[in-house]
Amino acid sequence: MKIDRLVGIIITLLQKDKVTAPELAEKFEVSRRTINRDIEDLCKAGIPVMTAQGMYGGISIFEGYKIDRTVFNERELGAILTGLMSLDSVAQDSKYQKTIDKFGLEKHGIAAASHILIDLSSHYKNSLAPKIETIQAAIEARFEIAFTYYNHAGERVVTLDPYLIVFQWSSWYVLGVDHASNDFKLYKLNRLWQLACTDRQYAVKVIPQDKLAFHRYFTDEINAVIIFEESVKHRLVESYGPDSFTADENHKLRFECSFTNEAYLIEWVLSFGDQAVLLEPPAIREAIKTKLQKMMTVYTET
Repeated sequence: MKIDRLVGIIITLLQKDKVTAPELAEKFEVSRRTINRDIEDLCKAGIPVMTAQGMYGGISIFEGYKIDRTVFNERELGAILTGLMSLDSVAQDSKYQKTIDKFGLEKHGIAAASHILIDLSSHYKNSLAPKIETIQAAIEARFEIAFTYYNHAGERVVTLDPYLIVFQWSSWYVLGVDHASNDFKLYKLNRLWQLACTDRQYAVKVIPQDKLAFHRYFTDEINAVIIFEESVKHRLVESYGPDSFTADENHKLRFECSFTNEAYLIEWVLSFGDQAVLLEPPAIREAIKTKLQKMMTVYTET
């Protein structure tokens, strides 16, 4: 809807010092002519939007401008503040707080009215925030990034054309075109280090819709059957819900679920200690036994 796009343009202008019409057209998936008409409509509505021509030109909003709060009701203002505060929880600077100030919002008053407070930060905020900041700047300027990546296969140096910063499965990721495979890949931010933004720009591609279905990046489906003791029932309820298992006459909990990452499955089962026994698949059961035997050897010899 047009009104949603106009509000989106205002939010974008409040967050950035300057943007171009082609950038807005790409962001909102409309033509440049439509964006030009939108800017005219915003000016007619009394919003101080300025345009400048030339190499360093672009579209900006008058500094110090605050949005008329009467445009939104209390629920809408609460939703806007919740989103901005969520981003602010992982920001390295105060840019989102500046946007909150431009709305003329009181954090505590509106937050209480919205009944929702989201903190996207984690124990790794000190290392996470600079990564998000660097990747965000690289995306805006269309610069390649390079980093060292660690996973179960070892470590390697990755060169990536970044497109999106993604928060999914309680973790942060970057989606981009990996130079090694020339395909879109998803990388977990906590597993990448020595991150650097290069001075090489990349040509922007349209992200295929199937690449935005993030669950498809983990395609190896593992059908696991695990027996749990009743004492860890709360953990199953927390992670998978009260209908994720069935109890037998001995109060054992039979849990069946599909996993997409073998290493995660093994670590998860072992985290329950002697309160969980994996029955299927047999190959992973043997992998757990081997891991336990190695651990026993380490503790025996130390």
